Amino acid sequence: MSRRVKVVILSDVHYAGPSEQARGWTETAVISNPLLKLAAWSYRYFFWRRDPFAHNHLLDRFLEQAPRAEAVVANGDYSCDTAFVGLCDDPSHESASLCVARLREAYGTRMHLTIGDHELGKMSLFGRRGGLRLASWHRTVGDLGVPPFWSLELGANVLVGVTSSLLALPVYAPEVLPAEAAEWNRLRDAHRVRVSEFFSNLGSQQRVVLFCHDPSALPFLFEDPAVRSRLGQISATVIGHLHSPFLLNFGRRLSGMPAVNFLGNAVRRISVALMKAKVWDEFKIRLCPALAGIELCKDGGYYEMELDPEGGAAPVFVFHPLPWGV
Repeated sequence: MSRRVKVVILSDVHYAGPSEQARGWTETAVISNPLLKLAAWSYRYFFWRRDPFAHNHLLDRFLEQAPRAEAVVANGDYSCDTAFVGLCDDPSHESASLCVARLREAYGTRMHLTIGDHELGKMSLFGRRGGLRLASWHRTVGDLGVPPFWSLELGANVLVGVTSSLLALPVYAPEVLPAEAAEWNRLRDAHRVRVSEFFSNLGSQQRVVLFCHDPSALPFLFEDPAVRSRLGQISATVIGHLHSPFLLNFGRRLSGMPAVNFLGNAVRRISVALMKAKVWDEFKIRLCPALAGIELCKDGGYYEMELDPEGGAAPVFVFHPLPWGV
């Protein structure tokens, strides 16, 4: 039997550099309504992540424990994005740079990175601050050197990384500055062409493992005839963004719900994504949780994926939990 190819996968590190830690958490600071502020605090404290700056040691633990592999993939979100505008914010840029530098130091050319929504900016969940910024795009692609699209052939398997925020730009459109909208649309069109060309040129014996940070992008990929015609050659799609299997399972139960446009931007963005979530299963999705998971479940960790070099067998995923204790 051919030796199986090993790939290690992590996602949503949300590393907190010195400047972001000094700034402190800003989610509630940008909320004026006291009841909404209390709701946001409760959500963070009991459900999402009580102290967003307390988990840098999990990256240390990952680097110590992760098995040797032919490739390592990080699936987006390298900083805490405490200004909600991505890497054009200097403290967020510092956090992401420190995180990416450590990964590249450990894995060199075996390290492959995708772009998450927090690299480019995303409006705060409750406070309606921030959003996508072109300066963050240029810092992510230029300064940090994270490509919008990449591919890696491993035998008959091809690992492919795409930029979910570009593909799902219609979902994020209300968070784009009007003066930047035309350029964002141009970047999206170019990215869609690149992705379509890849799937059009895919060999009939090749198998794809797709890395797409935010599953909101998958229905837009499904609209592309070249992608849809090759769905049978997609062995797995690794997503991040949701941080926990708890949220993935909850999202699946709500798939097909109508868009809700009257309860603020965050509810609109989430409901629009869930409206088309039934398409997710067409891509054989596998959630790689955040290294820390969420406060409620403390279910973070990383994946080890084994591939049949001849592409005949499905990928085998082994989850490695990372306990929170220092």
